[in-house]
Amino acid sequence: MTALRRVLAGTAAVVLATSGVVVAGGRQDGPPQDARPAADPVGDALRNDPGQEAAPAGDPAPDEPIAITPPIPSVETTDLAADPVSEEEDAATDEADKGEGESEEDKARRLAADTPTPRQRRRVAIVDAIDKITAESMRFEVEVGGPPVRFNNNLIFTARACEVSADNEVVKDAIAYLDITLQPRASPGTAPRQIFRGWMFSSTPAISGLQHPIYDAWIVGCKA
Repeated sequence: MTALRRVLAGTAAVVLATSGVVVAGGRQDGPPQDARPAADPVGDALRNDPGQEAAPAGDPAPDEPIAITPPIPSVETTDLAADPVSEEEDAATDEADKGEGESEEDKARRLAADTPTPRQRRRVAIVDAIDKITAESMRFEVEVGGPPVRFNNNLIFTARACEVSADNEVVKDAIAYLDITLQPRASPGTAPRQIFRGWMFSSTPAISGLQHPIYDAWIVGCKA
């Protein structure tokens, strides 16, 4: 290889490394890859060692029943207020006391909701899919911006984004934006038909997942 060819090859490598978006877009336009089961070390360990810890031995039953006399509860008398204050009135009084001498700006800041922390993006979406006719199911990975993944010779998955919920969100969730098309491998000339496009939430798979007469698919997590 001449020096000029080495320079041209090095320049091309630098351009490809710095243009990740263009490369990702080109990979998504390429042929889909076959889905492969995602690694599940915990499940494999449980399947390989199904034994369970034996329950501890208990004390033998006595020969004769033992009579147990319950203790007599002690009753303490308390003075009841003539006009007890309800919880609503107590909360209203506390709110009024808190608002005395408070400016409108401070009140708005106190009543405003906490600012949510930005969600963290992930590189790989983990998907579960099942063929309801053959009962074939698989958990596989789809790279965000990567090549499409084919499941069961018919479904093609493309991931556009995958992120996890922020630390201050109440529900811990994984969210992915997926494109799912139907194109049988046996009929390569058939135009692909899109059957799903949108966000999937791992916390609500029955609502946000793919619902099809033959196939079901849902997001289960995101991976860096």
